[in-house]
Amino acid sequence: MYRSVVAHSLSCCRDPKKAAVVQEKKEETVKMCEDKTVAAEQPAAEAPTVDAHNTLPIGDMSPMSTDSGHESAASTPEAPLTPHEERSATPSENATEELISYSNDAVYRIRIMAPNAEPFDLQVNSGEMVQELHQVLLERDSTCHRTCFSLQLDGVPLDHFTELKNIEGMKDGAVLKVAEGQTRRCLRSPSAKRTHFCVGHAATASVIGGGWWSTIALRLRSDGTDRVGFAATAAAAVATAIAVMYVSKRRPDRILPIPSTIYELSVEVLASKCRHCAIEVDLLERMADAQVGDVCSGGCVWRVVARAEPAVLFFNGRSFAEPYTIRETRIHLRHVRDLIRALDPADAVNGVEGASMSFVNTIMANNDRKRPNALERSIDCTPPDYVLPGNKDRPLTHLQPQNKDMANVQCVKSIALSGYNPPPGNRKMRGDVMYLVVYTLENRRYHITCCTKGFFVNQSTGDEFNPKPVNQKAIYHSLIELLSHISPGFKRNLAIVQKKRAQKHIFERLPTPYQVHSWMVSTLEHNLDGIRAEDGTQPHRIGLEDHIPGQIRDWNEELQTTHELPRKTLPDRLIRERAIFKIHSDFVAAAIKGAMSVVDGNVMAINPADDPRTHMYIWNNIFFSLGFDVKDHYKALGGDAAAFVATANDLQGVRAYAALDHEKLYTLGMVLVDYRGYRVTAQSIIPGILEREQEQSVVYGSVDFGKTVVSSEKYHELLEKPAQQLKIYPHLVKSGKDDGKDVKLYSSFETKGIVGNDSRHYVLDLLRTFPPDVNYLADAEVTEICRANGFPRKFPHKLACLRQELIDAFVDARYMTFVRIAAYHLQQLRTAQLEEKKEEQEKATPIAASPSERLSADSGVGSPSAITEESTQCEHDGDRIVKEIKNKMTANCGRDASPEGDAEALPEPETAKRIVEESISPKKATEDASAGVEAETAAPGATEAATKQIIRKAAQAVGSLSDTEFDIRFNPDCYCDTVVHSDADELTRQRKLVAEAAQFLLVHQIPQFVRDCLEHSLTPVDGFGLSEAMHARGINMRYLGKIVECLSDIAQLEYFKTVCMCELACRSAKHVLRGYLQGVGQASLGTALAHFLNCLTGSFASPQPSVSAEDMASVKRTKGSKKRKGQSSTLAHDSLDWAQLTPKLLWQQVAAEMDAYYGYSIDSEHCDAFAERYNVQKISILRRFCLITGIQIVLKDYNLDNKTRASLGEEDIQNMFPIVKHVNPKAQDAQNFLHTGQAKIQQGQLRAGFDLIAEALNLMNNVYGAMHAEIAQCMRLLARLAYILGDPAEALAQQHKATLMSERCCGIDHPQTIVEYMNLAHFSFANLQISTSLKLLYRARYLLLLCHGENHPLMAQIDSNIGVVLYAVQEYDFALKFLNQALKLHILYTGANSLKTALIYHLMARAHSCRGDFRTALQNEKETFTIYCKTFGEDHEKTKESGECLRHLTQQAVTFQKRMNEASRNQGSISQLLPLQIQQPSLQSVLEVLNILNGIIFIQLGGGKDSKLDEMPDSNGGVKITELSDTAEEAEATTPVEQQPAEVALD
Repeated sequence: MYRSVVAHSLSCCRDPKKAAVVQEKKEETVKMCEDKTVAAEQPAAEAPTVDAHNTLPIGDMSPMSTDSGHESAASTPEAPLTPHEERSATPSENATEELISYSNDAVYRIRIMAPNAEPFDLQVNSGEMVQELHQVLLERDSTCHRTCFSLQLDGVPLDHFTELKNIEGMKDGAVLKVAEGQTRRCLRSPSAKRTHFCVGHAATASVIGGGWWSTIALRLRSDGTDRVGFAATAAAAVATAIAVMYVSKRRPDRILPIPSTIYELSVEVLASKCRHCAIEVDLLERMADAQVGDVCSGGCVWRVVARAEPAVLFFNGRSFAEPYTIRETRIHLRHVRDLIRALDPADAVNGVEGASMSFVNTIMANNDRKRPNALERSIDCTPPDYVLPGNKDRPLTHLQPQNKDMANVQCVKSIALSGYNPPPGNRKMRGDVMYLVVYTLENRRYHITCCTKGFFVNQSTGDEFNPKPVNQKAIYHSLIELLSHISPGFKRNLAIVQKKRAQKHIFERLPTPYQVHSWMVSTLEHNLDGIRAEDGTQPHRIGLEDHIPGQIRDWNEELQTTHELPRKTLPDRLIRERAIFKIHSDFVAAAIKGAMSVVDGNVMAINPADDPRTHMYIWNNIFFSLGFDVKDHYKALGGDAAAFVATANDLQGVRAYAALDHEKLYTLGMVLVDYRGYRVTAQSIIPGILEREQEQSVVYGSVDFGKTVVSSEKYHELLEKPAQQLKIYPHLVKSGKDDGKDVKLYSSFETKGIVGNDSRHYVLDLLRTFPPDVNYLADAEVTEICRANGFPRKFPHKLACLRQELIDAFVDARYMTFVRIAAYHLQQLRTAQLEEKKEEQEKATPIAASPSERLSADSGVGSPSAITEESTQCEHDGDRIVKEIKNKMTANCGRDASPEGDAEALPEPETAKRIVEESISPKKATEDASAGVEAETAAPGATEAATKQIIRKAAQAVGSLSDTEFDIRFNPDCYCDTVVHSDADELTRQRKLVAEAAQFLLVHQIPQFVRDCLEHSLTPVDGFGLSEAMHARGINMRYLGKIVECLSDIAQLEYFKTVCMCELACRSAKHVLRGYLQGVGQASLGTALAHFLNCLTGSFASPQPSVSAEDMASVKRTKGSKKRKGQSSTLAHDSLDWAQLTPKLLWQQVAAEMDAYYGYSIDSEHCDAFAERYNVQKISILRRFCLITGIQIVLKDYNLDNKTRASLGEEDIQNMFPIVKHVNPKAQDAQNFLHTGQAKIQQGQLRAGFDLIAEALNLMNNVYGAMHAEIAQCMRLLARLAYILGDPAEALAQQHKATLMSERCCGIDHPQTIVEYMNLAHFSFANLQISTSLKLLYRARYLLLLCHGENHPLMAQIDSNIGVVLYAVQEYDFALKFLNQALKLHILYTGANSLKTALIYHLMARAHSCRGDFRTALQNEKETFTIYCKTFGEDHEKTKESGECLRHLTQQAVTFQKRMNEASRNQGSISQLLPLQIQQPSLQSVLEVLNILNGIIFIQLGGGKDSKLDEMPDSNGGVKITELSDTAEEAEATTPVEQQPAEVALD
């Protein structure tokens, strides 16, 4: 199933009403772009402008891909901008014009008429291609079984890749007809308008249609008499036909003269009726002149004969159905297979063809649409036992709930290719193309022939070949039609499948751009499938044979050609980005398939005689190599460990250079695949690289690890700007040749520049793009602070590099320090000048006040001590903890000489910027005059000299490599021993700067990372979120042990330490497993993996693998034998080292790896001890370990605490899937619109932000197609904005799509999917789907329990939501259980006096009062009152509301006690004990609380859509719960956005 993602992108939503709304919004956007003004209350859109330093993304907008790589390089104030930043940093009229031109595509309605189907109308955009209309027909029930067809407009077939706006006659109301078979592209009806042009000696020809490589119908007229009709092919070198087709395709109105030689077309007929042309022909006599002949597939021989006299050709159009070919038949067969398997989950379970699992529709299957004010107890809201607070069971079978309504329905038992294929010659001559064998549900076997006209049943049997048709007239154009005729069961079940298929959301059927696998899958019945068998048993297949038979894609040419596409205008950039993304996703898919074939031994090496570890492979025009130290190239750097990490560093470099998007600099397509313990690197092939030696190819860099270095002026020109953007310092090294010349490098010496045969300049081997991490170089010079913390540490390899994010953060921090130091010295200079002026004025005239004092007051800056006093504030708890961490790091060392050490004496950043701006601004003289200072205070020369001196001091203080400006760049080769540097003093400065960057990571980034966790701006759920957060802050995973040490004494981050320890254990175990897997053969793979998992996560002390004695003996016999030369069937040899593993031995190896890689020591001897000590769930370890190693296990409940037997068997290992890392192309313009929309939202302009984000979604659809993780995030933002703007129905629709897409593109248990479930539950409740809301919340809680457990801040939010909804449906007992758990977590993570804690106390008070437990209700409400008094004071509105609630509860308690006394005296009934008034919650009040818990303030704009909840009655006399904030300042704010401006309803 090879489908274009682009074709899916615009065909997923064809609702005319929605399309009209989209068009209306586009028109409004265009109008506002023309006005160039944006108001908060009006829809607006402006050119995407993003300030990389001042605008912060709202919410977690990091891409959810399979790799955790860099973002685009952010520029510093002094560094040049990247091309993307140049387009987005400043608004321009061109950007506005591009947006207007892009939004001006017409939207109109067309009608499509298909045979044997009702005509239907379709809303289309003029920018769509005809191919996308084909996709619509393939998805529509009435036409989905057709594949060999074309669309015609007025009889003219439409080209697949033509945009609708470029088709003549395409307009509103146009009618397109579906023609069975692909008709001749050049044909039109005889009534069509003809175009005349000159042919030779005053002769003319009439053109009706035409196109390159098409078949045309001609009628030759000579001397006024019809002679012959025939078909000719444009592929022949006939000058007249080529001229005719060229003119008709390109310029139908142009008069084109051709050479005077005139050609007459004649034919020699082999049959009275040509099967290919399907027309009658007349016999012609042969002409004896020079002839050029060819044979058509139908048997007609046509010849071109030169004649001296003129001839007139008339093109009379007639449609001829394109016959079925083997290619068309195979495509049709696969499409039929996809249709009848539409409900089969096998592809999603196995992770093939872009299919993946989704269960949100299964959970929402039974939506409850009750009356608006209905809160009946009949709604089933009982939570399952496994999600109740305190339950320790973690069942796994609920991870993939089954929808019985969508169970697979079998239409046919088997469709396969017949053994009688291929057709014999005599049958080919009669039109037979292929033979099929079909087993129907009626247990009958049919042999079917596919001929050029269609399908029919032949008379063959299993023993005898008889190709004659059973019924001469029964030929069906579609296989579906034939099967429906011969099998009643097929016809009946196909209707069921089509009906259920139509009920599935379109996002459930579309393929994802990158394959997503699940770590746990259900076991499916393995049915008979001939097509699957053919594909799976032919390793040479690349997946494109049916579409481009006999051709192999040139990946490098495709990748580089798309890189060269125009990029000046927005439409050009969209086309370019779409092509880049599509080709890249195809390349990744091909690389994965090839890498798996390489590891499985199905690809022959190009150097089979060498050691298997050094093998290289070429498959599908992709070069594959293994991550081993080939020929001891990395021996001095760490051997295989260095070779393994070198590929990852190389990918980081490719990502960095690709993000710069240099027009003349090219990088290779690169994919890393980890599969079965091997790392396979897949790269595109540079033209000519395999035809010459490497030394001859490289014109820049070194091929012998720095011993000799060459350079090129052309590469200097190409690399100069990228070096500035990537903070790479140009440095001089010795060439290593006899001349002893110095060579200037703008990159590492490892970077190689190669000019390919295509004349393109490539850079590769980018593993040293970023500077080394000296903390992990044993002999490196580090700062005193790093040395006090145990650095430098011994590491398994010497290729540890700093991340690009850290380099950017360090340069930004140094630049700010540079500005602050310069401002301080400027302030001192100005103060000295004022003092001199003051002394002069005192001598002349006494004054009452000091000008320096007035200037100090005006500027807000005084002496360093005064600055320090002004900046001193009450330390927050997070600040105190971070300060303690920094003090602990610097406790054993003196004051460091870095500029950060004196930061407290410097002006604040904003103040420093203002001082510097005033010093260089022309308005300075005016401001000085207003402060009593004349403009002629100092001579210009003196001021310029002083400024230069100040810049020099500031530059020296921050370690700038230049004394005249801020210049922080790094030499990536400063610690390479194999290359000789020219300047030793300069090398010392460069090494010092690298050491300071490593200290910055340790002293600043890690404490700041802990602060973010304390402030809950970062709450990772599992190792994936942890690694993404660390990488975003420039922290390498090897510092994870250091982070755990910082968390040791912080009780608020106990959950975070749990996540870190789980990740440490899983990553260390992955290193151990990699070594074992490389020695495991295919036959022992399942057993070895099961045994390893038992030792890692089980409680059984001595698990025994199921290895027979015969296998052990066989391995011993073959252990010493050598393979024959050239034999390379598989990489792995059958080693049984894994069989000797025990839990104790494995955990010893895990502890050793943890200490070596991460610098953290544990003493746990088995999983039970580790889990108990660090509060880690075994199931969380199992899940995370399977995800990072690619192990797929069977879906069932595993008893990991069983101490008497092993938990997993070899039958429980289902498969292994690859772990993939690659560059992730971005829709940059869409990202700019998204960030601009977020900025508008932060300013309170919600409608303007909504329109900009909607436009960003439209652009993402154009680039990514319909399925992508970034599209899911964009939909989530739109959903929350729609909810804020008063449209809960639209919010629910958008959030449902976002949740479904998150499951498909990220994973069913991904942390982002958990958040999507929570948002979907919130919006479901707002749309009165109460039980659905609870089911979604239960699902979110269950997923979080599997990923982490109950001890997590996100669990507090989930439990709060569950408790509130259960309180709304009057399930008070269950509600209190969840609210109690939420209260414990809130007290732990937000504090006992936080407003969220107060809100939970209040909710528990309400629940207890509804149960009649007024004593407990009073106790809880008193806690709320106390917190409000401490936070707001006694006179605040919220404090008074809580006081009123206390009085009300007290009154109820007194009344209840009186009734109890009366009942006790009078022995009354229980009904007399009930209070008179128990306030029942209203949905409106409950929704207000949910808004508060989820950080949203619900506002209704005038003229907006009314919410269903507006019709609901308010609570009767109850205490209204108003919105709360986390701080008193936020509570007093009145801005109409969310309570946390940093998030603004966008997560």
